[in-house]
Amino acid sequence: MLKLRYVAASILVIGLIVAVAGALKALPSGTAGIGGSLAFAGLVLVGLSFIRPPDTTDAAAPRSVAGNLLGIFYEPARVFENLRRYPRWVAPLIVICLVSLLFTTFAVRRITPERIASHLSEKISESGFAPPEAADEIREQTLRGLTTPVGHVAAIVNQFVSSFILIAILAGLLMLIVVMFGGRINFWQSLAVAAFATMPVTVIQKLLSLLLVFIKDPVDIHPLRGQVSLVEDNLGVLFSPATNPVLFTVGGMFGVLIFYWIWMIATGLRHGGERVSSTAAWSAAIGFWMIMFLFAVGSALLFPSFIA
Repeated sequence: MLKLRYVAASILVIGLIVAVAGALKALPSGTAGIGGSLAFAGLVLVGLSFIRPPDTTDAAAPRSVAGNLLGIFYEPARVFENLRRYPRWVAPLIVICLVSLLFTTFAVRRITPERIASHLSEKISESGFAPPEAADEIREQTLRGLTTPVGHVAAIVNQFVSSFILIAILAGLLMLIVVMFGGRINFWQSLAVAAFATMPVTVIQKLLSLLLVFIKDPVDIHPLRGQVSLVEDNLGVLFSPATNPVLFTVGGMFGVLIFYWIWMIATGLRHGGERVSSTAAWSAAIGFWMIMFLFAVGSALLFPSFIA
């Protein structure tokens, strides 16, 4: 953990330097936000570095990184069993970020930054988050973020930071639910499960979406949802997001990839924890899905204009 603490402290210091330099206009506009994101990620990592890793007294040798990344697609139980002894999470996180950035880059080009900026500014004005007179400024800021070099760097940094934070939150919640059901799993084991369970789902979704982004007419791609996924494998296809945003959101929570993700999480917890029963593993996986379900429905009720 000492090595992780050094890395985390370095990220924190670099982030603070960039944030201060950006605030003082010593660096181009927008770099302050990049530095802030790095500093936040570094601060979280510093805190996590004080959590003790699990004891690895087992004689089994660790699998290679490539073996884990490939094996998670066809022998997930064996991968998670090895991760129980040697919890690794950086490699799948990098894969998640790279495939996400790859798809988003081509999706933005097909949709066009101008259309995305106009749509976002319009929806923000409609929702009341900003006065109508601020629409032009929001549009210009969004357009700069999508077209300038600083904006591209910010997108890369924010993708890595947000992915790490979300995976860490998932790991923490899964660990808490497992403990509530009498199981035992170390945070780093839970983090490895969260990262490796999410990676294959993300790879499949983003690569299929990348194929669809060149097949579909750009006019038919939603400016906001189209940057996340174009795969329609859920019951949301039965409802119109414009007329039934809540039902569209509810249907979207029942899909092939989502159920695959739930199964991967349950499998990971079952084989990646020290003492996790099938009941505890499935309860944790379904419990987190229910949290996501409530959050998604609540967002649809509060901000229906962003879904339409």
